[in-house]
Amino acid sequence: MRWWWRLNENRHIMKKVLIHATPVLLSFIYLFIINYTINPITLKGPYFLKFYLILILGFYASVFMLKIFGETISKITFYFLISIFLLGIVKLIKGIFLEKPVGFLMMILIIELIVMLIINVFRVNHKMK
Repeated sequence: MRWWWRLNENRHIMKKVLIHATPVLLSFIYLFIINYTINPITLKGPYFLKFYLILILGFYASVFMLKIFGETISKITFYFLISIFLLGIVKLIKGIFLEKPVGFLMMILIIELIVMLIINVFRVNHKMK
């Protein structure tokens, strides 16, 4: 019976990974079709912002879908959130070193940080119940 429980647990985890990976995959398909590259770091300002907004909005839509389906926000969600945030930080550092305007990216990252904190508060409140 243990193997059955582990199999069901793995399916549950894989469902969350699949739901979160879909917007990431779609944003990279957009990146390849429109800009003919897979590397988002090499993009210029407005092209990177379009890609990054598609990535963030798609990911938050997947988080919202999980909440609608009654799923809990897990560590997998935070791993995706942190990886998306780190992509923005890397691009921000590159823009600062090249002395480019990074105001919009800075605002997006601040909003993303606030949303991460809000999601974390809901996650902690759900664990306490």
